[in-house]
Amino acid sequence: MKKVLLHICCGVCAGSVVQRLRDDGFEVTGYFYNPNIYPQEEYKQRLEVVRQASQLLGFTLVEGLYEPSAWQKCIQGLEAEPEGGKRCLACFRVRLQKTAEKTKELGIEHMASTLSVSPHKNVQEINKIGSEICAGFLPYDFKKQDGFKKTMDFAKEHNFYRQHYCGCEKSRIEAELRDANKSRIGTK
Repeated sequence: MKKVLLHICCGVCAGSVVQRLRDDGFEVTGYFYNPNIYPQEEYKQRLEVVRQASQLLGFTLVEGLYEPSAWQKCIQGLEAEPEGGKRCLACFRVRLQKTAEKTKELGIEHMASTLSVSPHKNVQEINKIGSEICAGFLPYDFKKQDGFKKTMDFAKEHNFYRQHYCGCEKSRIEAELRDANKSRIGTK
C-alpha cells in the first residue's frame, strides 16, 4: 500500500481528508506541525482534537514541535499583510517544508495537507508550494466532493472543538473584529 504523510492543521479538517486518501489507496500517517497557532492554549486545544481524530480514524499521529519562534522568523516583514496574503503563503511554506523534511526522515514517499479542505485557503498556492518543496506532494483540492461539508459533519458528530480563526495572532484579531462587526450590525 502507498503511504502518505498528511500535514494536519486541525482535527476538524482531518475527518474527510483521511478517508479520501484511504479511498485513493493510501495508508495515512498524520503530522501535526503548526507553529503559527496562537496562543499556546489554543495550540494545545487543537492538538488534543487531532489526537482524538487519530484515535477515531485509526491513523498514527506524529506530533511536531511547537516552535512559534520559527513561525515568527518566516513571516518577518509580512506582519501587516492581510489574511490570505503573503504572510499566509510564508506560513504554508514553513509548515509544508517541515512536513517534507519529516516525510523524508520517515521514508514515506508521498505527502499532502489538510489545508486545501478549507474554503478560505487558496488551493492553487498551497499545491504550488507543496509541489515545489516535495516531488511526492499530492496536489489535492480536498474541499471538492463535499470535502468541507463532510469534515464539518464529522466534527459535529464527535462534538469537536471548532476554532473560529485560522491560527495566528493576526487571524485571531481579524476574526474578533469580524465577529464584533456582525454583533453590532445584528443589534441595530
